[in-house]
Amino acid sequence: MAEILAENLSGKDVMGSDGKELGSLYNITMDLSSGALKNLVIDPAETVHNTDFEYSEQGRLLVPVERVTAVKDHMIVDR
Repeated sequence: MAEILAENLSGKDVMGSDGKELGSLYNITMDLSSGALKNLVIDPAETVHNTDFEYSEQGRLLVPVERVTAVKDHMIVDR
């Protein structure tokens, strides 16, 4: 995947590979010891129910960065 600045991702809409809207990107977590990106932290859309993703204590979706398949107008994640 091409290099993308984090500032260009903030607030970007996130969709599943099935075309359903998941929400908007809130933040990205990383492993401090390795520097590897871990999860997209997504403010879920009101229509999101029964996903196979974990939720944070604040109710945000946690999507492993390995599931990102494309970043253009939307971020697309494998579902």
